[in-house]
Amino acid sequence: MREAEVVDDGQVVIPLLAEEISVAKRRIVTGRVEIAIICREREELVDELLTREQVEIERTPVGTTVERAPEIREEGDTLVIPVVEEVLVVERRLFLKEEVRVRRVRGAERHQERVKVRRQDVVVTRHPVAIEEAAVSPAAGVEKAKT
Repeated sequence: MREAEVVDDGQVVIPLLAEEISVAKRRIVTGRVEIAIICREREELVDELLTREQVEIERTPVGTTVERAPEIREEGDTLVIPVVEEVLVVERRLFLKEEVRVRRVRGAERHQERVKVRRQDVVVTRHPVAIEEAAVSPAAGVEKAKT
C-alpha cells in the first residue's frame, strides 16, 4: 500500500483501497494427435528379357598342303582359326590339317520372378477432447508418437 500524500492546498490524501491486476497463463489440452507408420509388403512380378551368348566350336578337317600358315579370318559371324602341322617329307611343306571355327550364337529368354516390394504409409488420427474434460497440463500438446 502507498503512503499518504500531501496535496498543495494542505489536504492529505490517504489511499484506502487499490486494485491490482495479476495475469497468469495455463495450458489446456484440447485434443491429441496419434501418428502411426504402417509398413506393407506386396509381391510384384519382374518380367525382363535376359540376353545370353554362347560359343559353338566346330572342327573341320581340311587336309591341304599350303605354302605358308593362313591368317585367322572371319566369315560372317564365324571366326576361322587355321591349324597347321609340319609334315616331314623329302622337303618341308605346310599341311593345313584342320580349321577350328568359332561362331557366336545369341539367344534371348524371358525371365520372370516374384519379388516383395515394401511401402510405408503414415496414419494421423486426431482425438478431440471435450471442453468439460480439458485438463490443465504443463506440457499440453506434446505427445509421443506411437509406432
